[in-house]
Amino acid sequence: MTIHVALGARSYPIHIERGLLGRAADHLVPLARGRTMAIVTDENVRPHLDTLQAALTAAGVASEAIVLAPGEATKSWGQLETLTDRLLDLGVERNDHVVALGGGVIGDLVGFACAILKRGCNFVQVPTTLLAQVDSSVGGKTAINAAAGKNLIGAFHQPAMVLIDPDTLDTLPPREARAGYAEIVKYGLIDDPEFFAWCEANGAALLAGDADARIHAITHSVTAKARIVGEDEHETRGRRALLNLGHTFGHALEAETGYSSRLLHGEAVAAGMALAFAFSAEQGLCAVEDAARVAAHLRDAGLPGGLAAAGVDADGETLVAHMLHDKKMDAGTLPFLLARGIGQTYLDRSVDLGAVAAFLNAARG
Repeated sequence: MTIHVALGARSYPIHIERGLLGRAADHLVPLARGRTMAIVTDENVRPHLDTLQAALTAAGVASEAIVLAPGEATKSWGQLETLTDRLLDLGVERNDHVVALGGGVIGDLVGFACAILKRGCNFVQVPTTLLAQVDSSVGGKTAINAAAGKNLIGAFHQPAMVLIDPDTLDTLPPREARAGYAEIVKYGLIDDPEFFAWCEANGAALLAGDADARIHAITHSVTAKARIVGEDEHETRGRRALLNLGHTFGHALEAETGYSSRLLHGEAVAAGMALAFAFSAEQGLCAVEDAARVAAHLRDAGLPGGLAAAGVDADGETLVAHMLHDKKMDAGTLPFLLARGIGQTYLDRSVDLGAVAAFLNAARG
């Protein structure tokens, strides 16, 4: 299937197909322009790198690989400098296309490097993790982390194309698959209760490797995100902000755990979504049964449904302090994604942070 992100002159296709990595040259050869393509990846993705480079070589396209260390720590100033220097050494031009092969970390870092290299060059997303395939590879959000918080230094820079091969998930560790699944569940919780019910019925099969379930979830998620991005590319009208469900709580949990493997991004988002629904229920916004249903499904999927399961024991005041560095702060207020029910997420700009801290202290206890 091919899905289009409709952004006028910045529109681009998202191709979803099993075995696509081995046939990626069909899409990349026209972009290569007879030049050497730079491929940026990490150590964990070497088998997929071999497949991609073999496909390009067979099509007569030379490539150079830049292999970085895996993990969230790679989204840093130091690695950004290393990457841009390497791309300049390779002679990358503004009209060249750099390939980002890997998960969300590689996609975010490469996208930001391409946004600033020579005032902007092109890149192609080839996501190899479930989280990247259903979320971070689409939409043009690129960034690195700072000491103050996650994704605070970045730019909107759309890819020229996204190539999604669900078969790359065969080598994905189960924990990474579960982390990506959290972002799939998110689309049901935002505005699609029928899809959340589908997740409840089919999530276990998807995580067990069922190919049909994977493709349905990926296609449904990407279609939803492409529609929202097309409506609100730069998150100025509030519609795209709905995609941040669970992220305000989740980023605070990631900050508290040092952006480390203690808590993966998708795990933090899962805990954050459970907390957002629990807080909504406490505030009388949604039924307690809805919040319990969300937490139960996340737990059934092997994801954390709260603070303790996320391995976080910080008090509410500490976690709220992390939230104050959120890039969505506006005139001293922090918008929260809350819910009136499953599939009824909305943006609330009037949340009392003292109430959030008290809620988190109670949840901790």
